[in-house]
Amino acid sequence: MAYVDGFLLAVPKDKMDAYKEMAELGRTVWMEYGALSYVEAKADDVPYGELTSFPRAVQAKDDEVVIFSFITYNDRAHRDEIMAKVMADERMKPGMENMPFDGKRMIFGGFEVFVQA
Repeated sequence: MAYVDGFLLAVPKDKMDAYKEMAELGRTVWMEYGALSYVEAKADDVPYGELTSFPRAVQAKDDEVVIFSFITYNDRAHRDEIMAKVMADERMKPGMENMPFDGKRMIFGGFEVFVQA
């Protein structure tokens, strides 16, 4: 069954153009290597919860936007194969060395799909 890499992060509002540029390159590279889909989404209706919430999870500041993104693959082996190629791709190095957000507050992980429509 399908496999998903998910990402949650906070991007400073004044760095959204740089983030979008990085995301568009990511989309190109991941899709070129065989990802099934690549999605970057900006928070629109994500209230700051009393106990938990997307903004709390990434310690979003008032001048930051919460980003939720995900990439889909056929399965975990497919993801591992693609990820190795992406990480070795020279086009990705500048973005990884100069990210327009605080990578320490990024949440990410791989998920095995168990229900899908």
